[in-house]
Amino acid sequence: MEDYEIVELYWQRSENAIRESDRKYGRYCFKIAQNILFDRSDSEECVNDTWLRAWESMPPNRPERLGAYLGRITRNLALNLYEKLTAEKRGAGETPVVLDELSEVIGKESDVEANVDLTLLKDTINDFLRQLDKETRIIFVQRYYYMATVKEIAANLHLSDSKVKMTLLRTREKLRVWLQEEGYEI
Repeated sequence: MEDYEIVELYWQRSENAIRESDRKYGRYCFKIAQNILFDRSDSEECVNDTWLRAWESMPPNRPERLGAYLGRITRNLALNLYEKLTAEKRGAGETPVVLDELSEVIGKESDVEANVDLTLLKDTINDFLRQLDKETRIIFVQRYYYMATVKEIAANLHLSDSKVKMTLLRTREKLRVWLQEEGYEI
């Protein structure tokens, strides 16, 4: 079923919308949640919450790219749950590593919030991403948005782990320079 047909099911308030969303994007959303949470039951809960949020948000929203829309909902839910869980206990996994890697470039979260308008920072980072070649942009977004492991990225793009690691290192450095040129203090 095409995305526009699934969105139309949401607008018609048909329960088939959830079934079709799960059939087409369930594994994708689960993978996003799993990369952040590293817990099967928490990831499944996030995916189920994604369907509820999608149901509540359509209408009025009519996303053109349903996969990206559902992925963003899942990511936000998983990050919120991760924050809640790590407030109670510190866990292992890829998420702390990813956040630490980025904090070296843009500062700790509290520093960013104190010194930078987050909307402007987001726009600046999006401008930076637009100037990257496609492969580098995919690697960067997979790592820092979807929180994929280096091994997963390498396997998906048929690259070596070391190529992915080096690309991430160089791209973070380019981002650091870009942000400095845009007037952000690092």
